Amino acid sequence: MNQQELLASVVEKQIKTDHPEITIGDTIDVHRRIIEGEKERIQVYQGVLIARNGSGINESITVRRIVANAGVELVIPLNSPRIAKIELVRRGDARRSKLYFLRERVGKKRRLRDQRRGLQRPGDSAETTEAAGE
Repeated sequence: MNQQELLASVVEKQIKTDHPEITIGDTIDVHRRIIEGEKERIQVYQGVLIARNGSGINESITVRRIVANAGVELVIPLNSPRIAKIELVRRGDARRSKLYFLRERVGKKRRLRDQRRGLQRPGDSAETTEAAGE
């Protein structure tokens, strides 16, 4: 076994596969493990997914939310052991791969519209789309 095969086998064990299919513009809940002294708790961070970077073990996402009328962005490594789980709250309709333009928007213009009816992403079944639309 050469170095690359050894490295690939170690990395393969550490990649998480339990995340839902999330795309740019989706509103997500990120459940993070916070360790304070000897106690551990889960803190939920809800925001809009504005960017995805990297691939494989180095993949990270940027989540933006508004706290006290100030935008807060968090870069989260997807394969970190500190991430308990990621939940999809709602799908957003984005036509770009990076939504950095949301930084300048204020008020209701900050919102992304919901994913259009009838538009399906890879992995979505027709039954779940019909149930969500009714």
